[in-house]
Amino acid sequence: MSAGVEDRLRGALGAENVKTAPEDLSVYSFDAYSEGKLPTAVVIPCDTRQVSAIVKIAREFEEPIIARGAGTGLCGGAVSVEGGGIIVSFARMHRLLELDAANRRAHVQPGLVNLQLSTHVAGAKLFYAPDPASQRSSTIGGNIATNAGGPHCLSYGTTVNHVLGLEIVDERGDVFTTDVDDAGYDVTAALVGSEGTLGIVTSAWVRLLRLPEATRVWLAAFSDIESASETVSAIIGAGILPTALEMMDSVIVSAVEQAFHAGYPTDAAAVLLIENAGFEDEMDGCEAAMQTIATQHGALSWRSARTQAERDALLAGRKGAVGAIGRIAPNYYTQDVTVPRSALPKALRAVEAAARENDLVVGNVFHAGDGNLHPLLVYDKRDRRQVGAVLATGDAILRAAIDLGGTISGEHGIGYEKRDAMTRVYGTEDLAAMARVRDVFDPQRTRNPEKIFPSGTRCIELSVPA
Repeated sequence: MSAGVEDRLRGALGAENVKTAPEDLSVYSFDAYSEGKLPTAVVIPCDTRQVSAIVKIAREFEEPIIARGAGTGLCGGAVSVEGGGIIVSFARMHRLLELDAANRRAHVQPGLVNLQLSTHVAGAKLFYAPDPASQRSSTIGGNIATNAGGPHCLSYGTTVNHVLGLEIVDERGDVFTTDVDDAGYDVTAALVGSEGTLGIVTSAWVRLLRLPEATRVWLAAFSDIESASETVSAIIGAGILPTALEMMDSVIVSAVEQAFHAGYPTDAAAVLLIENAGFEDEMDGCEAAMQTIATQHGALSWRSARTQAERDALLAGRKGAVGAIGRIAPNYYTQDVTVPRSALPKALRAVEAAARENDLVVGNVFHAGDGNLHPLLVYDKRDRRQVGAVLATGDAILRAAIDLGGTISGEHGIGYEKRDAMTRVYGTEDLAAMARVRDVFDPQRTRNPEKIFPSGTRCIELSVPA
């Protein structure tokens, strides 16, 4: 970095909010997926005005910009791929700016942690529905970048269904806002899931929901994962839409029980965790219908959580499943693919076959209700054979999902991890259309470069005849 850039950034933000020492930069060189390279600088703004100033300085000195939340991403979306660039950390922009309880909406900064939003508004008997497993640490801005989901997306939808408007700093440093109620194109929806390639989110207006009158949690155990998968399809097929339908296999259940003692049966091949929220007088009928379906599909047992403590323990076990994998191996790789619900049994067989062929242990924990699979491949990255096996297995899972009519990412984004796989699900014309949208917002490709689009491609390579 030239002294001119550093001096300008320090002047705009204060010296304490501009990091250039290698030991500071290294902290921002990786996310939960993998390690990238050192950026040129890390800046920590406190408001939109400072973000605008950063963008203008970066534009003047031709430095790319990467927006970053908590660094919990699983696709390499918040790191510098080729080295250099300015990472904008939103660690200081973490406030709830306004609560409009009457209209069930909130205005928040992007660095606000997901779960903290629901905590802030609980007194008004409201909550924020998108709840990724990382909700205790991931930020609203990061969730917007990847269109994050979570267990409750089956009933409530993903992040895009809960963002009402955005404040954006564009590639020139100008500030504009979007609103879902604006006439014309839904620019808000286009920005959600764009992974910081179209602009930098500096605040968001989000939808809040009323806390339900009653919440029930049930646990069904099965002797094989296929029966559990068929139960999921049968429940949805019967017109029942619980707020969450989550599945875990025996590998995950064992790890979770060792870590959290959540109360899962360790002698089952698979468990189905079901949550429903709504009116109290609807709960018994809903349970009876689902229990009948589960029994018809071979459920070994059906358990209803009778107390709030039991419900909390079962749900916490699911949210902590990924962390519990550390009891099995020092490293894990999380795949994120989605298939039609009816294809779940075939998809899971393909996952098991790929892991077995490459001599790996795989644990399955996923949002069964919407077919979003998260196979966890456990390994030791010090063993080069295991690293190669993980890459091969992950690629086989991607191919299987596509062959079954699914897609390569359900909620984790594309980042640089899956950018080369984009050609498997999109043709040249499709990618060219996406590239033209990006070029409207960021013609110089300086916002989060080397993400989403296949490596080595430039606009000219994606262009097709008019």
